[in-house]
Amino acid sequence: MEPVRAAAPADTMTLGAVVLTMGNRPKELRALLDSVAAQEGAPIEIVVVGNGAPLPELPSGVRGIELDENLGIPAGRNVGIEAFGPGGGDVDAILFLDDDGLLPGTDTARKVREAFTADPDLGIISFRIADPQTGTTQRRHVPRLRASDPMRSSRVTTFLGGANAVRSTVFEQVGGLPGDFFYAHEETDLAWRALDGGWAIDYRSDLVLFHPATAPSRHAVYHRMVARNRVWLARRNLPWLLVPAYLGTWILLTLLRKPSRAALRAWFGGFREGWTTPCGERRPMRWRTVWRLTRLGRPPVI
Repeated sequence: MEPVRAAAPADTMTLGAVVLTMGNRPKELRALLDSVAAQEGAPIEIVVVGNGAPLPELPSGVRGIELDENLGIPAGRNVGIEAFGPGGGDVDAILFLDDDGLLPGTDTARKVREAFTADPDLGIISFRIADPQTGTTQRRHVPRLRASDPMRSSRVTTFLGGANAVRSTVFEQVGGLPGDFFYAHEETDLAWRALDGGWAIDYRSDLVLFHPATAPSRHAVYHRMVARNRVWLARRNLPWLLVPAYLGTWILLTLLRKPSRAALRAWFGGFREGWTTPCGERRPMRWRTVWRLTRLGRPPVI
């Protein structure tokens, strides 16, 4: 039986925001911070984490944390979470926003507060990412299999890492992001643990973050990290019976996409690394969670 939860009233719900940066987008970062400060309602407490890079000058009231080395995306965001107390517990919910994003509306925070208040079991809200020039949303930014209509909001099984809001009690219950992942699939790892803990995840098309359209393969480590972390994801979270089905499906999908020889070599190198290196604590989801994922349209074999 899932716990009975109560939510704070919308007008008293406190919000924080974590922005991770490499310090190389000072103009875009300042525009993002200004858009967060312009949100309706009580001020949002903002923490900017410099991931192995010095921070530019920040607006008054914005906290900055400079890390000596690049810890990767999930570990860097975990530092931001802990800046709000253990598990982020000094605020009711935390927004995670890419440093080159922008909140075009001033009602995002209000809608986040209202959504969490209306549904005490709602743990994570995934925003819609739209290109600021065209207004279009890339298919990969819709966190479900049926992604042809980005304007349709729905319950989902994962979320977008740089455009979301997470209730702090989710972190307190299931832990933070998997720091060793460095880059790729850390959101799905947290999402699966949250779903197994009884939380719901919503994709909201009316909560928009402007972000330039990009390709994930722009990152040099993309193919290796995607493969390694997918193996880690399965090893950490899936019942052993589903691990070969999940990974076999992704091997097939990768081959069907016909990547370059170099990309394929990096992918299979990462796949091997995923099996031969520690993946962290194994906490396989319950079979009732497998069924829940299936009912939501994405069984954990794809």
